[in-house]
Amino acid sequence: MSHTDEQLQSVLETLEECRKVLNESNSRESAELLSIVILDVRMKLKGIDSADLKALCDEMLRSAASAPPPPSKQTQDQPRRPLLRVVK
Repeated sequence: MSHTDEQLQSVLETLEECRKVLNESNSRESAELLSIVILDVRMKLKGIDSADLKALCDEMLRSAASAPPPPSKQTQDQPRRPLLRVVK
């Protein structure tokens, strides 16, 4: 691990502790902003650039668009009509 990576790892640990404190003190918006910074530092450590992240997000959106939507809560609570009906 290079000196720069060690520094980034130390910064990452500090940022994660700060985010934990913010979450515990109900500063959700600040914690969410810090999460973006944490993601950026992690990407630098792993050698992932913004183009790779965009490609991943685009693929996830394509997959989500082609997947059937999960049943809604209202649909789950209602009894299902039988698919077949017995006729005498």
